[in-house]
Amino acid sequence: MYKGYQVIDAHCHIYPEKIAAKAAGATDDFYGVKGYGKGTVKDLKKVCKRDGVDHAIVQSVATTPHQVKSINEFIAGEVEESDGFLTGLGTLHPDSEDILGDIEHIVELGLKGVKLHPDIQRFQLDGKKIFKMYEICEEKDLTMLVHTGDYRYDFSNPDRVVNVLKNFPRLTFIGAHFGGWSVWEEAVEKLAGFPNFYVDCSSSFEFSDHSDFREITMKYGTDRVLFGTDYPMWRAKDELKKFLKLGFSKEDNEKILSENAKKLFGI
Repeated sequence: MYKGYQVIDAHCHIYPEKIAAKAAGATDDFYGVKGYGKGTVKDLKKVCKRDGVDHAIVQSVATTPHQVKSINEFIAGEVEESDGFLTGLGTLHPDSEDILGDIEHIVELGLKGVKLHPDIQRFQLDGKKIFKMYEICEEKDLTMLVHTGDYRYDFSNPDRVVNVLKNFPRLTFIGAHFGGWSVWEEAVEKLAGFPNFYVDCSSSFEFSDHSDFREITMKYGTDRVLFGTDYPMWRAKDELKKFLKLGFSKEDNEKILSENAKKLFGI
């Protein structure tokens, strides 16, 4: 609990101990800043306990197709051993030769959705070869959490997100980083109002005037925003403090800090 609120961190990356430092460092390089945590499950649990986070949704990203199976089994194993503290998302890679098999494995493992990062995995979010992936995830009722937006690239920017949402209206899609990292205003203008679209607030407050995110949140609607830290990038206590400064009602805070995630992931 944090200041009387139950907190679910909906955006946490975890890695096996032996590669955690290298993997976390790659994320540091992507954003050009030094992250806070170590990227291990042990460290995540310690940080959450200290900062008042009650539950974490964990994920990782496959940069090559052959990583998909091992990553998904790692995430599922950590969830199983967490005594209910973790919810897991699987990963997919667009160059896999067996997307259907990968998705069926995610379902068999009990993972609750799929994480994609087009800007790191280097694929266009609305590319035609990706549509089969969306079609199957839509059929399997798997929520997708996707890194969206980057002024430096054009893999996941708002127009591409719009194309996905229009073509797959039953696909539950969470656009990380308020729907468009570094292009927040463009994102909210183009994406707010899609009934299958949600956002999280991760890795945003540090990069822009954090007061702007109150208006952005209101445009999306407080029932469509999830709290997330992008662990190991940012400390939960700091992100919670910044979020609460936005000044929403107790009811709206509860939605964003836990209730919306509960509904989307069946927590």
